[in-house]
Amino acid sequence: MGKRFKETYFLAVRMGLMILFSLYGLTYRMEEAGASVTSLLLLALFIGVTALKEWFTGWKKGAFLGLGIVVLAGILSHGGSAYFLLSFFMAYEVLSYLREQFELPAFWYLLPGLLLMQGGPVDALTKGVLWVFLLIIYFQHDFIVRSYRKQTMEDTVLEQRMKKDMYQKEYETKAELQRSMLRAENRILEDRASLSQTLHDKLGHGINGSIYQLEAIKVLMKKDPEKSGAMIQAVIDQLRVSMDEIRGILRKERPEKKDLALLQLYKLCEDCNAKGVEATLETEGDAGQVPEGAWEVILDNAFEAVTNAMKYAKCRRIEIKIVVMNQMIRCSISDDGRGCDEIQEGMGIAGMRRRVREAGGTISFETRPGFTVNMLLPFQ
Repeated sequence: MGKRFKETYFLAVRMGLMILFSLYGLTYRMEEAGASVTSLLLLALFIGVTALKEWFTGWKKGAFLGLGIVVLAGILSHGGSAYFLLSFFMAYEVLSYLREQFELPAFWYLLPGLLLMQGGPVDALTKGVLWVFLLIIYFQHDFIVRSYRKQTMEDTVLEQRMKKDMYQKEYETKAELQRSMLRAENRILEDRASLSQTLHDKLGHGINGSIYQLEAIKVLMKKDPEKSGAMIQAVIDQLRVSMDEIRGILRKERPEKKDLALLQLYKLCEDCNAKGVEATLETEGDAGQVPEGAWEVILDNAFEAVTNAMKYAKCRRIEIKIVVMNQMIRCSISDDGRGCDEIQEGMGIAGMRRRVREAGGTISFETRPGFTVNMLLPFQ
């Protein structure tokens, strides 16, 4: 059933009934004494006004409806009770219009039944059947079909709003992902700059001094071996101090494992996006509490899982989710690809199992729908 027919079927039914009732009155008048030209013109005008009102809404439609009532009154005055069935039709047209404007209660649709008490050429049983028929089709359309259409429209609006919210959230997530990646990169660059400056300030002069002393020792080594030995020992001591300073600086200035790990995961997602596969990273909880060993397992297994998904899954989306709980870290890497019926454990899967086992955690796999790697790692 076509969409256009669904939208216009009720109009077609109403117009068909109106024409049928008009033909009945016309036939009856022709059998009795013939139909006057005035009645025919009024009947044509009635059909035209009733059809035209469907093109309008609000007060304009009401104006055409009022004109139709006036024309019907003229038809009844010239054609007599032969056109009485049109009164049922017009009564329900008025009720349907008022229902659109004022939300009439359902019992109002019983009021046209009062017309059954009017006389005319149509017997009471036939009029009763026609009244019940009109009651059913108008009630069904105005109270059931319209309600369904209204609900459908509200659902459509809600669906569009949800899609808009979803796209907005997706956009905000990608923007936040980009900002986080930039922050991590800036942090690493700042750490590198700070490290370079610190090494230059604290070690440059000391190392240069050691070089000058070694040059002097080379000259004095044959002339004054004892003094040369003392100078060599002094250089050795200075270099040991410098090495201790280097270790201290590196321990203090090196970037946090968390920042490096998140940056690598962000870059992994960015590489996937560049290749046409939408990849997202989501974290919950305090990622700073995750120990370095756990980050290494998460990184290695995430790279392995994403690489396999890009190669074999034929997926369009990859999700990496890290949830930091009280004493455990849950990490899942999932794709929406074709999955598999049976896992074939090659070196990649075996390596993931080994890394998680050595960290004291557990790992599991879901093969339908798509493919998902679930890891549960303890704090160590």
